[in-house]
Amino acid sequence: MIAEFLIFLREGLEGSMIISILLASLRQIGQPERVREVWWGVTAALVVALGGGVLAYQALHAYSGTPLQTALEGSTYLVAAAALTYMTFWMRQESTHLRGDLSAQTSRAVASHSRWAITSLAFVTVAREGLETVVFSLAIALAAQAWQVMVGAVIGLVVALMISRAIYRMGLRVNLGRFFAVMGSLLMVTGAGLLADAIEDYQQLGWLPGAHAGLWSTSQWLPEQSFWGDLAHTFVGYAATPTFLQLAVWAVYLAIVLSFWLSRRPRLVGPA
Repeated sequence: MIAEFLIFLREGLEGSMIISILLASLRQIGQPERVREVWWGVTAALVVALGGGVLAYQALHAYSGTPLQTALEGSTYLVAAAALTYMTFWMRQESTHLRGDLSAQTSRAVASHSRWAITSLAFVTVAREGLETVVFSLAIALAAQAWQVMVGAVIGLVVALMISRAIYRMGLRVNLGRFFAVMGSLLMVTGAGLLADAIEDYQQLGWLPGAHAGLWSTSQWLPEQSFWGDLAHTFVGYAATPTFLQLAVWAVYLAIVLSFWLSRRPRLVGPA
């Protein structure tokens, strides 16, 4: 639930920021009547992302209890961790000129006189964010209970929309650069947990050694099946009986990515 909340909070803010830039750009160049085309693209992108997520989730559960499901789950964790890391660093690098890039793309789309240019721009831009969210959510959904995923996603999205409204409608001043820096640090902890989950699945399949060499057991104090154990598992990759390889990958990943992340000054992302 915590991991899903963080993901939807971050992606919701990023997505709303992108939409607001597109809308503001159209108004600035004197094309307010084409605002509805942005919403057409946004709606289509959300439908594609949601449909893709549902189909992927059903496909994974079609092989429930089989080695193939374990392999697919492990690969999903691996892809999600890689995408989460890349996306977080990419957003920090691109944030300083995101507004300028989107404004320029909007101007080119209007100048093309194509009926679908604005819709296509909104669709591609928002669909990328939506598909990222689907990959992250799918990985977490495989490691958590469905109700926790839904609650975390809904709360995160609602909070993101409330913050966005306060920023763009009420003039609330928020240091978004600092906000995304903190969110990025927390999400990298989740990324470390996803990597540890991938290692666990691959060890169960025999693709990696050390499956039965647990370092310790905390099952009697915090079972993974309990409420708090499940939360810790989805947020930080908690395992009641971790193997050396799981712990090593978790620690090395965090040491590397956080050292790079925290050594760089957060870049500011201004509201539209």
